Amino acid sequence: MELLVVVKRDCETCQMVAPVLADLQAVADVTLFSQDDPTFPEATGGARDDTALEESWRHKIEIVPTLIHLENGREIARTEGWDRADWVRVTGIETLGETLPPFRPGCGSKSVEPGMPERLALKFGNMHFAARAIEVDEMDDPAEVAYDRGWTDGLPVIPPTDLRVARMLAGTTRNPDEVIGDIPPNLVPCTVEKAAINAVMAGCRPEYFPVVLAAVEAVLKPEFSMHGLLATLWFSGPVVIVNGPVTKRIGMNSQGNALGQGNRANATIGRALQLIIRNVGGGRPQEIDRSVFGNPGKYTFCFAEDESDPEWVPLNVARGHAPGTSTVTLFHGDGVQGVADQKSRDPESLARSLALALWSVCHPKLAQWSHAILVLSPDHYAIFRDGGWGRKEIEAGIWQALKRPGHEVIEGAGGVGEGIDASRADEVIDKFHPGGLLVVRAGGIGGLFSAIIGGWTAHRRNEDVQIVSQEIGT
Repeated sequence: MELLVVVKRDCETCQMVAPVLADLQAVADVTLFSQDDPTFPEATGGARDDTALEESWRHKIEIVPTLIHLENGREIARTEGWDRADWVRVTGIETLGETLPPFRPGCGSKSVEPGMPERLALKFGNMHFAARAIEVDEMDDPAEVAYDRGWTDGLPVIPPTDLRVARMLAGTTRNPDEVIGDIPPNLVPCTVEKAAINAVMAGCRPEYFPVVLAAVEAVLKPEFSMHGLLATLWFSGPVVIVNGPVTKRIGMNSQGNALGQGNRANATIGRALQLIIRNVGGGRPQEIDRSVFGNPGKYTFCFAEDESDPEWVPLNVARGHAPGTSTVTLFHGDGVQGVADQKSRDPESLARSLALALWSVCHPKLAQWSHAILVLSPDHYAIFRDGGWGRKEIEAGIWQALKRPGHEVIEGAGGVGEGIDASRADEVIDKFHPGGLLVVRAGGIGGLFSAIIGGWTAHRRNEDVQIVSQEIGT
């Protein structure tokens, strides 16, 4: 019988089973490895040295002790920790460990400690990177090298070492060589590996990476027109709204300061997307990025919707995704415009008030020029909720309140040259195209404020340019 056992001295269960291992040596061909001290177990005369953890990695050891039964070098059974019945099953020896307790849990293998699987895969496995390695002299500052080579958005980036990239790739089940798509404006193929490199540079944790990949897939949908958004003279850039269980799992912020700084997931997911557009696709300001002003959201603009009220229909569900799914919704957004209404106390008044503010998007006399996001604060939402309004009623109420007589917003009306075409003077005008107003819940309590995020003016000419959604995979 051929047995392989992995132990470590720093494990009480391994110490407890040492006499059993000595008994096994008398009746079987036992290969014993120790992760921390080759002189352990003394009862067996020690073990082979696996302090480098190569054997533990190759045999996928997660718990010590691990007992593996081999035939011709092929595993046919294993057990972890000490479970007498299971050790008897694996070895076929009925009298094994009769004096020991029937069960004791094992200890974590040193090969699965944080960061260790990736280190071992780089050292002993076939993990390799297609990206060209950049050697940095030990006297050089990697952050300054990144600036000099134009890899940053103006803020320092995290150097994408092999280990950091390997850890990022561990955040997804997707193959590093998989091509996600061609990144505009230069239409350069972007692999999962390249996305991981930029996610490292942005400061992401590996658990954020599936959200980054979903955001990249979303902006590459033809109807999103990422190339056009990049090249516009307008203010806009991608806004990422995240829904579903993933937001809690990775610690995203949907509450106080949700649209601002301070949350790592919010900040780095959006930043990773922007760095991919820049570093892979070549989308740099004052080159193909021709925005006259831009906006601070072009560093990063990513937040989670507040789904804490079970009566609220989340944005992704309203857009056709199944309840409980995790998604990203990508919007062509400008900066944030605050809206204060501290006097409305009924849904109808608040809907009219918010509609007044929404007419300012792009210009108070322009209609169907862009889409917009209305971010409802908890306090404004409470007024709607207490009045019996849910998503359906809120959207319908605001949409109705947004209607205006055409003669009020035509060119020249009110002594202002800007406006819609004079031929529409007798129409009732909708501010947005159908589906062009997204209502999202987010923000903190304590202020009767909400927020408006205006959108890209391309919608005035081309209704094929759309808000897009993408489910988040693994």
